[in-house]
Amino acid sequence: MARRSLRPHLNQIRGWVRQGRTDAWIAHQLEVTVQDIEAFKRQNELLPDGEAPEGPGLDFDDEIDLRAEDDAAIAAELEAAEAARQEEERRAAEEEARRAEEEAARKAEEAARRAEAGEDEDVDESESEDADEDEDEAAKPRRRGRRGGRGRRKAGAASELEGTFDHGEEGYGLWLDPAVADNAVYAEHWAGHRPVVVTIEEDQIVIRRAGEDDDGDD
Repeated sequence: MARRSLRPHLNQIRGWVRQGRTDAWIAHQLEVTVQDIEAFKRQNELLPDGEAPEGPGLDFDDEIDLRAEDDAAIAAELEAAEAARQEEERRAAEEEARRAEEEAARKAEEAARRAEAGEDEDVDESESEDADEDEDEAAKPRRRGRRGGRGRRKAGAASELEGTFDHGEEGYGLWLDPAVADNAVYAEHWAGHRPVVVTIEEDQIVIRRAGEDDDGDD
């Protein structure tokens, strides 16, 4: 790899050298090696102000102290940069975790709302079906009353028919099974509108034609 030329930085390096900056500090600023700085200084005879080349009486303690100070400053700068990077990564991780928790909470809340909405719909549908069934059951007796309360003939009893009472607004009535029209006795003795006498007893209601004795035919 070709060595980076420091010639464009001659005046800048000369100024740093006069200020007493260390080779390590200068190398860090220009992103080169300390050896590059030392070679460049020798080639261009760059020395701090008041310092003669190879001259006696150099204050090496001051030079060592300045170098130590520069090295410490560089180390502190590097440590600060590393600490800042770690802090940024920690904050990014915390932010990612917080977003993940919020997303999980949002999904859980949405799922709960959907589940609750589904249960409400099921309850409403069940209540509606129950109400419809109740209405149907309540409507059935009224329809039988309006249509004449059709009963069903008892199996195995040709002479017995079912009937129902109609307690309507216009009075009380008795509806017989429509099959009564096929009964020969009814057709012969009871067909047509005729006045009757009703006797109500504890366990039966007796219907007789009006004007006839109790011994007459039913």
